[in-house]
Amino acid sequence: MYRARSINGVIIRLPDERIAHITNNHPEVSGHLAWIKETIENPDLILCGDYSELIALKLFNKTPITDFKYLAVIYREKSNHDGFVLTAYFCSNYNKRRKVLWKH
Repeated sequence: MYRARSINGVIIRLPDERIAHITNNHPEVSGHLAWIKETIENPDLILCGDYSELIALKLFNKTPITDFKYLAVIYREKSNHDGFVLTAYFCSNYNKRRKVLWKH
């Protein structure tokens, strides 16, 4: 199980079940679990999700898909001490209408 610390200081877990979900649904992310941790710990920005989840985004210059893609990591902070990753995927852009909670 991978773990990362969010900018709020919350430990965010990436359990094996979520790794399987991510690699099955977004195979381009498999092999880049360290990038998921980096995105949680050092995001470029964090957006508010629809159902109290957080969306951490980090721009990578070179990805398995193409140059200049964001890695989006969607996670939930259940308490001040615990949280977990829901999913992660690469995207070209992000929804500018979402509320920005934090920006680097």
